[in-house]
Amino acid sequence: EKAKLLRSQPAQIVEPKGLLYVQQREFAVTTPKDGSVSILGSDDATTCHIVVLRHTGSGATCLTHCDGSDTEAEVSLIMSSVKSFSNSTGYGRLEVHLVGGFNDDRQLSQKLTNQLLRAFDLQPDDVHLVTFCVTELNDREEKDIHFPIIYGIAVNVKTAEIFPATFPEKGPDEDLRSARVLTGATLTNIYDAKMEQLHIGPYFWRPFPHVDFWLEQDDKQILQNLSTSPLAEPPHFVSHIRSTLTFLKEHPFPSRSLFPDRKPRLYKKNEEGLWEQVCSDKI
Repeated sequence: EKAKLLRSQPAQIVEPKGLLYVQQREFAVTTPKDGSVSILGSDDATTCHIVVLRHTGSGATCLTHCDGSDTEAEVSLIMSSVKSFSNSTGYGRLEVHLVGGFNDDRQLSQKLTNQLLRAFDLQPDDVHLVTFCVTELNDREEKDIHFPIIYGIAVNVKTAEIFPATFPEKGPDEDLRSARVLTGATLTNIYDAKMEQLHIGPYFWRPFPHVDFWLEQDDKQILQNLSTSPLAEPPHFVSHIRSTLTFLKEHPFPSRSLFPDRKPRLYKKNEEGLWEQVCSDKI
């Protein structure tokens, strides 16, 4: 019933003001007390799942974008991050919302759904499954081709409302953060809720293999080889991958060009509610 209700809502366009956008293999957790961030969101999930974990007592809310790379470790990580904000409340319960995936040919969505259910089931704490809009419950068919119905969601940290969403602005450092995923990094927390700061990096990778070869390929080749579900990707998938590959080509050694001082790039919301880089000297 909950999935049906969610699927029936049109995707809302979420503007950057007050938004913290979470990319693949990232997570962020905050509470209703946060003066900078009121919405956590992520989209472009095809076989990936977006997970929202919330403690009803403290209101601590975590959103993450999982792709099945190491589901058990990821679930433990987000559980401890939410619990670290909720220990003092003494009342309330942990609720989880799972959204994403579809009936894809390789059944990657189904596999990820099962991994997530199992990982939450293995937790010593009780976790209540509130929204389950994944795989076959998020599937539509058009001319024998399957697609997800919902590609992205947002959660309002203050009201706990969850809704389908798209995000015109996925920054800051969109290419840098995508480059990290393409080079195989693990799930990472990108937000310090106490300081209300977004921290990106420092990230390090080796030069991306055959980057020139990939940049020479046509759209069809990129789609076939660099997507888990070529037929169901959103229209901007290829341009996003090209821009990430170009970034990797420009920065083969991020320790030299991006993070010479081994410090993260820090961002804080300004008066307009938009991210602005903070000089690390001010910390």
